[in-house]
Amino acid sequence: MRMSILVPLIVAVLFTLLGSVFIVREGHTAIVLNLGRVVRNDLGPGLHFKVPLVESARIFDGRLQVLPAQPERYLTSERKDVSVDFFAVGQILDTRAFYRATAGDEGIAVARLEPIIKDALRNEINARTLSEVVSGERSKVASAQLIAINKAASTLGIRIVDLRIKQIDLPTDSQVIRDVYRRMSAQRQQVASKLRAEGEEQANEISSKADRDRNVILAEAERDAQKLRGEGDGEAARIYGSAANADPGFYAFQRSLEAYRGSFSDGDAVIVLDKDDPFLQYMRSDR
Repeated sequence: MRMSILVPLIVAVLFTLLGSVFIVREGHTAIVLNLGRVVRNDLGPGLHFKVPLVESARIFDGRLQVLPAQPERYLTSERKDVSVDFFAVGQILDTRAFYRATAGDEGIAVARLEPIIKDALRNEINARTLSEVVSGERSKVASAQLIAINKAASTLGIRIVDLRIKQIDLPTDSQVIRDVYRRMSAQRQQVASKLRAEGEEQANEISSKADRDRNVILAEAERDAQKLRGEGDGEAARIYGSAANADPGFYAFQRSLEAYRGSFSDGDAVIVLDKDDPFLQYMRSDR
């Protein structure tokens, strides 16, 4: 009889003890609810106790979490349409506020944070031009609104640590793409025209320099040729003079042969001279 009563009692005590203990792992935090009302919050890692049947514990992940969001379309200060893909990194800062705002549902927290972040980004992008938005200063665009975002997120018990823009696209159905393409084409045309003009200028300079060098070379060559011809004529005259002094008769004969060759070179020349003319002295048979 005693055993039949003792066993259920021991089981009840064990269940009571197990129901009064809970463990919070590293990186997590917990709250204790008393009939649905938060009585203790922000419990750190370790072993904790609660009143069985009356109190219950809710454990939440206190580590940094990535909060994804769907890409959103915004208008720049120039009324240009852009699609921005972003994500936020946050963590639960106040478990009491988090439970009261979301009943401990992380999905509800993300759904309520998303419009807060999108509105903050909208304010920042609306104040910038398209070139400023896509110029590579994405971290500045995102971080500029962190204070305002955290002020609104504090009601959820969440703190946003970082906000990053993954990608900025021009919507395919937007007039912006055609405007960008036209502007890029005009810029490329401008660069090409500038390069062609610089190339033509360099070509003209090279051609002018080549013409100058050619004229200088030809002039110097003509000068050297005239000099050489003068030296050759002088040397020939000297040789002729030396030959004439050495043998006047042979020199006269040689000069007469050159004169005959020059006079009858075409084969049709007719010269009328007196028979005793000195020009014919070497053509007479008695010579």
